[in-house]
Amino acid sequence: MYSIAIDGPAGAGKSTIAKMVAKELNFVYVDTGAMFRAMALYMLDNQVDLESKEAVEAACGKITITISYLDGQQQVILNDVNVSGQIRREEVGNAASRIAVYPPVRTKLLELQRALAAKENVIMDGRDIGTAVLPNAQTKIYLTASSEERARRRVEQLAQNGVSADFAEVQADIIKRDEQDMNREIAPLRQAEDAAFIDSSQMSMEEVVEAIIACYKKNQ
Repeated sequence: MYSIAIDGPAGAGKSTIAKMVAKELNFVYVDTGAMFRAMALYMLDNQVDLESKEAVEAACGKITITISYLDGQQQVILNDVNVSGQIRREEVGNAASRIAVYPPVRTKLLELQRALAAKENVIMDGRDIGTAVLPNAQTKIYLTASSEERARRRVEQLAQNGVSADFAEVQADIIKRDEQDMNREIAPLRQAEDAAFIDSSQMSMEEVVEAIIACYKKNQ
């Protein structure tokens, strides 16, 4: 099986790019955020006390999550049940944020993500994919862009959704998040030693996709 790991800071376009590359190569895009949501859905449906680390940890042992595709659409399977629609509910997203702080949840997801990579050609994005989740990935990418460019993209994205935002505030938030991600105790953001560095500040999405596919072909 072949694995592509994409790491990088918030707003670098990792998920969008990863999905485009997955489509080009016919790989499975592993949506780690959806997996967090599926775990949260299980907790909510089974009335697990989200404030109790012990209760959350005990529930983790009862969860299996896989990701597949049907007619090009991602399907999230929780304990043999398709929950793709249910995990998008607002309360599920809120619960996912609450359980994400527990190390047992991250350990369980790590196990599930590696299991997926063992049986499928996958592409995965995040903060610690190449350094912790899939350290043996054949192709590793560190995708970034300047804080100015990431802020510009974010403001543009918000405007398309009818939300106005102050550029300076958005950029300050991005810089603050970078600092937090790079200095957090568990799985900090950093470039893997064997990762290709791609700065997308002056690149189109198509150019970034081409660059990643070139790295993939070089490493085959």
